[in-house]
Amino acid sequence: MATTRGAADGKRNSKPINLALQGGGSHGALTWGVLDRLLEEERLSIRGVSGTSAGAMNAAALADGFHRGGAEGARKALRGFWKAVSDAARFSPLRPALWDRLMGRYSLDNSPGYLFFESMSRVFSPYESNPMGLNPLRKILEEQIDFGNVNVCRQIEVHVSATNVRTGQPKVFSQGEVTIDAVLASACLPQMYPAVEIDGEAYWDGGFTANPALYPLIDRHCSPDILIVQINPIRREELPRSAREIINRLNEVSFNSALIKELRSIRLLQEAMRKAGIELGPKSEVYLHLIHAAADVDTLSASSKMNAEWDYLKLLFDHGREWADDWLRDNFDRIGAASTLDLDALFGYSAADAEPMLSSPPEAAA
Repeated sequence: MATTRGAADGKRNSKPINLALQGGGSHGALTWGVLDRLLEEERLSIRGVSGTSAGAMNAAALADGFHRGGAEGARKALRGFWKAVSDAARFSPLRPALWDRLMGRYSLDNSPGYLFFESMSRVFSPYESNPMGLNPLRKILEEQIDFGNVNVCRQIEVHVSATNVRTGQPKVFSQGEVTIDAVLASACLPQMYPAVEIDGEAYWDGGFTANPALYPLIDRHCSPDILIVQINPIRREELPRSAREIINRLNEVSFNSALIKELRSIRLLQEAMRKAGIELGPKSEVYLHLIHAAADVDTLSASSKMNAEWDYLKLLFDHGREWADDWLRDNFDRIGAASTLDLDALFGYSAADAEPMLSSPPEAAA
């Protein structure tokens, strides 16, 4: 007997959707808030998740919790993970300075501990300053997430992206190979930790090449919809002028470039097929969606990505829930029917830009 899509996770007649989760340190708590609201939504069924760095950790906690206890289990697991991150950082020297606390700011720009570690990272490599490769996230992941559950979860398929140091290419660890090492590799900032070795290959943060990877979600055909939770701003109106602002903007550009290229590739392929009169079937169509609030993200300092105080994580969580609530209110009816992501508006990209490529013969386009 046929079953309705979404019945596998107890949500009959719900709309299936895939999620693509960006990384961004503590700012990943924004994504935690988004996920918490989406898991509340009876009309939605999360089927596949692709994550990078903090997005990979959110994805793993989501699948583990869902396997154990459905949507409520996933919400509990996500909260437990982020609370453990905060608890582990209680005695960290990376805390806001007194003046910032008095002003209600969560930035670490004036934190003596942060400034010390930042200066050290520009002089010494992690192979010199951290030769044992110690990473406090390993213990948190070991205690909070059962990766056996992640790899056998039937309702939610997880994909984790890392960057191969030697080849410079993205590596996606899909269900069945999602391990603690894979997630740590996805979050391995080369200024802080030695590369993570997996099967003889060295990996750095996946944000350099896939933040996050979209193609694993397209290949699986669980749903034509991909909802991107973006926590790194693509556009900034003010030019960076200080050394820290310049480095931060370079990181944002780098960590968004792979996503932009993948989105444009999808757009070009769809436009080319339509121009050629090729009908896109249900397994070929891709509907793109985006949850992002530029006004909230633009005001967050780069250093605050290292701030794991519980009050700050909860503030970001609340923002994320608001993002998701607004998005569901405005866009739910178009899930499964059309894209709600306007690439023209997001990237300043128009059909006219694609026209020369679309009108060229395949040999020239290649």
